[in-house]
Amino acid sequence: MIVMKFGGSSVANAERIKHVASIIEAYKKNRPIVVLSAMGDTTDHLLEAADKALEGIVDVEGVAKLHEETAAQLNINIETIRALLDELKQLLTGISMLKEVSKRSRDYLVSFGERMSVRMMSAYLQSKGIAAQFYDSWDIGFVSDSNYMAAELLDEVWETIPAALASYKDGSDSRIPIVTGFIAKDKKGIITTLGRGGSDLTATMIGAALKVEEVQTWKDVDGILTTDPRLVKDAKPVAEVTYEEAQELAMFGSQVLHPRSMLPVRESGTPVRVKNSYNISSPGTLIVEKHTVKVPPVCAITTVKNITLIDIVSSRMLGAAGFLAHIFNNFLKWNISIDVIATSEVSVSLTVNTKADLSGLIKDLQEASDVTVRSGKAIVTVICDVAHSSAILASGFEALADEGINVQMISQGASKVNISMIVDEDEANRTVQILHSAYFS
Repeated sequence: MIVMKFGGSSVANAERIKHVASIIEAYKKNRPIVVLSAMGDTTDHLLEAADKALEGIVDVEGVAKLHEETAAQLNINIETIRALLDELKQLLTGISMLKEVSKRSRDYLVSFGERMSVRMMSAYLQSKGIAAQFYDSWDIGFVSDSNYMAAELLDEVWETIPAALASYKDGSDSRIPIVTGFIAKDKKGIITTLGRGGSDLTATMIGAALKVEEVQTWKDVDGILTTDPRLVKDAKPVAEVTYEEAQELAMFGSQVLHPRSMLPVRESGTPVRVKNSYNISSPGTLIVEKHTVKVPPVCAITTVKNITLIDIVSSRMLGAAGFLAHIFNNFLKWNISIDVIATSEVSVSLTVNTKADLSGLIKDLQEASDVTVRSGKAIVTVICDVAHSSAILASGFEALADEGINVQMISQGASKVNISMIVDEDEANRTVQILHSAYFS
C-alpha cells in the first residue's frame, strides 16, 4: 500500500485531472490512498468570495464555473458538488449578514476547495471503471485541536486512521480512497485547517499511521534537485536524502515538503518519495531516516531572500550569563523568529525575515547593546555532510573569492547537515551558481 499526494496545480483543470487519474491507474496494483488539494487557485477564489461577502455581495459564480465546466469536460455527474456549492452560498450569506469572518468561519470556508476536489476525482475515476470512494479527512479519523487556521492533529489519529481504513487495508474494500488534504475536525465536530504544509501532513500522517510502503508526493520536477533549476539549468536530481536533510531544505527555501510534514514519517520510519507527475518513470528522490547509498559530501544548495541581518554588540555584558537570555527574551516578547545565528562573548549576529516589524524589538535591544540593522540580505544554505566541512568550505569560499563575493556571516547548523552563509540579496543567485559549479561540476 502507498499514499499518493497531488497538489492544487496537479488537479487545476480537466486535462490535469485526467493525467493524475492515469497516474493513479498506473499505480493501482500498489493499492494507493490518494490525497488531494483544492483545484488550482480555488482557495484564493474562496477567500476573495469572503471579501465580497463582507461588502454584502454573495457570489459563488467563479468557484462554481470552474468546477461545473471541469465536470462537463470530464463528462461526470456532480450532484455532490452542487450540494456543496449550495452550502457555500449559505455560508457566504451568513458572512454578508454578520459582516465578519472569524478564524473558525475561514476554515469552514476554505474547506470547500478540497471537498469538491476529491468528489471530482472520485467521480471521474468511477466513470473510467476504477473503483474509488471520496472521503473528507474526518471520515477517516482526522481529529485536531481547535487552533483554527493552524490546527495540530491529536495523538489519537494514530489509532483512528487505521481503524477507519481497516477494510481497505485488509482488502475487503477495493475502492481507492480519495482523501481531502489540509483539513480536519476538532472534538466538537468543527472544521479546522492544518496550516502551512497541511496537505503534505495529511499524506504523511496517513502513511505513517498505516505503515505503508512509501508516501509519494507528486511535483513537476524529477524529485529534489541539487538547486533551483531556474537558477542553474543543469541542476541534478538527488537520489536520496534523509528526513533531517529534507527538513533543512524546506526551512531554507526549497519547495519540497513542509518541515512539519516530516514528523509523522520520522516517528514511523516510513519512506517518502518525491516524484515527477510529468515523468512517472523517473525514480524521483527517496527520503529516509539514514542514507542507504553512498552520497556526495554536498547534497543541495538553496537560498532564502528578503532577509535582515542584525548585529548586537555589548561590551557591558562581557561574561554576563544573561546576555543571550536578554536577547532571546526580547525576540520572544515581539514574536519574531530567528533564522540563522552566530555568537561570540559580547556579540551576536542573526537574521530575521524582513517583513517583520522590528521597531519595538530594536528599541528594547538598544537598552543594553549597540544594534546595527542591515536589510537586503539573503541566506544561502549548503545541505551537506558537515563531517567534511573544512573541505566543503575551502572549495566553496575559494570559488566565491575568485568571483568577488563577500560572505558577511556563516553559521554551521546544530543538525550537522547544513552550513548557512549570508550575502547581499542581489548576489544570492550568483552565489548559488558559483557554489553549484564548485561542488557539482
